[in-house]
Amino acid sequence: MEFQSKEDIAAPIETVFAAVTDFAAFERQILRRGAEVRRLDSLPRPGAGMKWAATFQFRGRDRNVQLEITEYDPPHALRLGGESQGLGFAVAVDLMALSRNHTRMNVAAVIEPQSFTAKLLVQSLKLARGNLNRRFETRITEFAREIELRQTRGAKAPR
Repeated sequence: MEFQSKEDIAAPIETVFAAVTDFAAFERQILRRGAEVRRLDSLPRPGAGMKWAATFQFRGRDRNVQLEITEYDPPHALRLGGESQGLGFAVAVDLMALSRNHTRMNVAAVIEPQSFTAKLLVQSLKLARGNLNRRFETRITEFAREIELRQTRGAKAPR
């Protein structure tokens, strides 16, 4: 099952990449939503090999997720891969500079069942595919607008 979204953002590619790789901010968001997250690696700076483990509730059950950065190519690409109880998933974020102050962000997420139970879960998710696609695209759009808002505020801030 695959989800895709494309957004044009009024910000330089470096600014967008910095927002996409603000892992501390993503960890805080996850914690605010009631999940537990912990870093598993000890890399001194962001890059391929960074790993996290998270636990959260989904459909009334605790779910455990392992997540790893598989590709880190500033400021153009970020790839993440992971697994959770029979589900494999991959997320790809590709950035392309359209001009000095505009960036196109392509985000693709793929979920692949690796067990019978996971196949049943993905099958039930396919029934709600339209709603899930809309929610995915809405989240990506909101994230893009946040980046633009931060860019605008930063440009107007006194120095």
